[in-house]
Amino acid sequence: VTDISGRETFVRRTGGMEVKADRDESSPYAAMIAAQKVATRLAELGITAIHIKVRATGGTRSKTPGPGAQSAMRALSRSGIKIGRIEDCTPIPTDATRKKGGRRGRRL
Repeated sequence: VTDISGRETFVRRTGGMEVKADRDESSPYAAMIAAQKVATRLAELGITAIHIKVRATGGTRSKTPGPGAQSAMRALSRSGIKIGRIEDCTPIPTDATRKKGGRRGRRL
């Protein structure tokens, strides 16, 4: 969570900081716990409203946000923080480099 200009960072939490197992880092549960901790920290600082920017990997990779994005936003709104805008800032290429996997794609 940063200020409007993006210069000063108030709090930074990820799913990997909340769970022990590597496979659970991107889970909705880990995102929810991280969002709750962010909300408590923002309440301490006196911040009541935020704008959300959602970013997926983008480029030649996935253009949809991960499984934890929606649950994190839901946890933030449930904790009493007012949400102004939800903006998708995924980088979308105008003309991309060649995608990984070769001509015939990934074969299982």
